[in-house]
Amino acid sequence: MNFTRWSARLPGTQRRAAARDDRSSVPPARAEYARPEGGHPPDGDPRTEAPRPGSSAVEDLSAGEILGQLPALVALVYGPDHRIAYVNDAYTAAFGPRPTGVPAAEAMPELDELSLLPLMDQVLRSGTPRTVKSRKVRNGSSYTVTCTPVHRDATGAEASDGAPGKQRRPGRDKGGAPAGERGVLVYAADVTDHAEAAERLRTSERRHRETAVTLQRSLLPQELEQPDDLRIAATYQPGGTDAAVGGDWYDVITLGAGRTALVIGDVMGRGVRAAAVMGQLRTAVRAYARLDLPPHEVLQLLDGLAAEIDASQIATCAYAVHDPNEGQLVYSSAGHLPILVCAEDGTVHRAEDPTGPPLGTGGWIHTSGTIPLPPGSTAVLYTDGLVERRSEDIDEGVAALARALSGAKGSPQVVCDRLIRSLGVTAEHDDDVAVLVVQHPARTGANAELFHNASLDLLGGIEAAPRARAFASGVLTSWRFPVELCDLGVLAAGELVANSLKHGTPPMRLGLRRTDRRLIIEVTDGDDHLPRRRRAEPADESGRGISIVATIATSWGSRRTPGGGKAVWCEFALPH
Repeated sequence: MNFTRWSARLPGTQRRAAARDDRSSVPPARAEYARPEGGHPPDGDPRTEAPRPGSSAVEDLSAGEILGQLPALVALVYGPDHRIAYVNDAYTAAFGPRPTGVPAAEAMPELDELSLLPLMDQVLRSGTPRTVKSRKVRNGSSYTVTCTPVHRDATGAEASDGAPGKQRRPGRDKGGAPAGERGVLVYAADVTDHAEAAERLRTSERRHRETAVTLQRSLLPQELEQPDDLRIAATYQPGGTDAAVGGDWYDVITLGAGRTALVIGDVMGRGVRAAAVMGQLRTAVRAYARLDLPPHEVLQLLDGLAAEIDASQIATCAYAVHDPNEGQLVYSSAGHLPILVCAEDGTVHRAEDPTGPPLGTGGWIHTSGTIPLPPGSTAVLYTDGLVERRSEDIDEGVAALARALSGAKGSPQVVCDRLIRSLGVTAEHDDDVAVLVVQHPARTGANAELFHNASLDLLGGIEAAPRARAFASGVLTSWRFPVELCDLGVLAAGELVANSLKHGTPPMRLGLRRTDRRLIIEVTDGDDHLPRRRRAEPADESGRGISIVATIATSWGSRRTPGGGKAVWCEFALPH
């Protein structure tokens, strides 16, 4: 086919070749150059350049010749039903010959596989080129396709296949395109190798991400501890497929004597390395929590460890302890977002200072603060993925979370899910999200009868131990415990009081607490020297009290109290 006056909005050489198409069928005249006297042209004269064999100027080539020799696939269609006017050799090699004058929808199924027919309609209507990238056909090849609007000038004439200068009657070209008809030039470059390489890269990244997600989830608690006095749920959602997995984590640690530690943290980084650092920090937190230290001391220890693990990565963390006898959270924060507490009436309180720098920075003395957590309230600990958005300040995200928390009702897991939805977190979110919801339920009726507290202040002296045993016996009997459990409880209370009388200082206090699952006995005094279990020799007259308690009780422990004293406790699991 010879192209005659097809004008196109073409890129590069295609546009220039089409614009000169009416000259392409006429061989150029040979230029005769006048030679100066002496028979030789001057030095540097272009006429001295001998034409290279087989070479020709661009102006000497027709658009058909140029498109026919391209390795890319080229097809020309015209009219609203996209009738075929031309396909080049590369197109024929890829999909076979195509008859001219037939609608593309009937004779070019590959265009439908590439979803090009609607695009060609759009190009024909708008007169604007359109490009689609890496479309795949059934044979597995991938193409990047550009559809460009073209038109044939109604006044133009096409040179015949015969002698130069002989004109053919205007009206239709050999492909059947009528004069003045608009068409579309389809230019498809084979990008199969690039597409396969990109797919291999995506597969590798997907496997790397799956490995990081698997590691991340395996390092998080597989099942949350459920304290007697609290109801807790947590949610972790990794970022979308375009976001690398971070180091978000949470944990719940029962400390004994009814106290519970709550942890939320975020390692600054992505991928397997961040998840590995997170796992080490979470393990360290659990170990430090077993020491039953104040929250700020736990973060102080964790700060030094984080720098040793990886000095190039830092982490934020909030650590809080709930004591049912105090009705509040004692917390400390290392660069983490504030804890939110929603009261029973829907009022949301925000934990303010103290907040220190992230873990791993060093040189900072952390401090602890408190926030009320009375019965009927709900606390939320979270990572920045829940509230941080690129288009707004993070304080606006925290305020939005507070509003969502104010109206969130139901179980802790239901509250978790509602907060995630309210903050617009989806499967394609660009950051990891970890949320820990803690409810302190308000118990009434028969359920409240399972929870009791009783305490006795001890002034010291030889009458303190008998008073403590008598008090414990009366309380445990009133709580309708079995006789065997009452006897064990009275024995444990007497030994703890005797130990405090011998090694402690006033003021002393005996506390008894019953939950739906355990009996807790605790003695506090003014001395901060923590007892330890030791083996008493047969001739020793003392040193057996803690050993007796450790033997008869389910568990026991001790901790320093904020006022400078200590508390020694033991627990008995209640029969089901």
